[in-house]
Amino acid sequence: MSAISVGQAVVLGVVEGVTEFLPVSSTGHLKITEGLMGIPVDDKSVVGFSAVIQVGAIAAVLVYFFKDIKRIVSAWFRGLFHPEERYRHDYKFAWWVIAATIPIVVVGLAAKPLIDGPLASLWVVAGSLIVGSGVMWAADQMGRHKRGEDDTSFKDAMLVGCSQILALLFPGFSRSGATMSTALILDLDRVAATRLSFFLGIPALTGAGVYELKDALGAGVSAAPLAVGTVVSFVVAYASIAWLLKFVAKHSFNAFVIYRIVVGVALIGLLATGTLSN
Repeated sequence: MSAISVGQAVVLGVVEGVTEFLPVSSTGHLKITEGLMGIPVDDKSVVGFSAVIQVGAIAAVLVYFFKDIKRIVSAWFRGLFHPEERYRHDYKFAWWVIAATIPIVVVGLAAKPLIDGPLASLWVVAGSLIVGSGVMWAADQMGRHKRGEDDTSFKDAMLVGCSQILALLFPGFSRSGATMSTALILDLDRVAATRLSFFLGIPALTGAGVYELKDALGAGVSAAPLAVGTVVSFVVAYASIAWLLKFVAKHSFNAFVIYRIVVGVALIGLLATGTLSN
């Protein structure tokens, strides 16, 4: 028997697609949904499944930003062979994304037993949702929103890239929330912060999905639920990306802050009353 059914994979694919790029924690929402469906959140195959279906959401980013990614990758390759091209922002940005991914890879491999074990707790998710909300609200208030995407620097990319570690260690903090908050503190505007979060997430989330694939298949999840969950997450994530970019262009992050607090408090209530098992 597969640890996750096709029907459950559809539900989890929708949750992943909606929440991966919104600053509300896809990992937290997946764990809550798994708990409500009676799926053990710390099961090795379930952790692997969650990482694999993220690839669907990442594929949505690749399709949505195809022209931008093509431009950046092309500039990187040109710069490798033509020194005069190395002064272009796109060439530098490609290297920044690569460098900014290294810290989360190192921490992810070193702390994997903790990430898959004690830190997978729904209590951690609840606390991280609430604490992360405070960080996001403060960042939105502190940021002066005066710098655009072309104003980003190596320092910006590294700081934002390193902030992904918070979400890795504390599911519920939100990778998008951590990266966007850091970018806002660095005075990037909301659209630039959101786009930078997208680009920095591509290598980290793709690598996590590929790395976890063997665990998901080898520990009890059949290929069909994995395929279904990944396709569903792709379709839903594409729509979510388009909506988010339009939303942040005209609104603050306050709606996400309030939502996260409500979910975090509700989760604590469910756990405390035994309605949801940790």
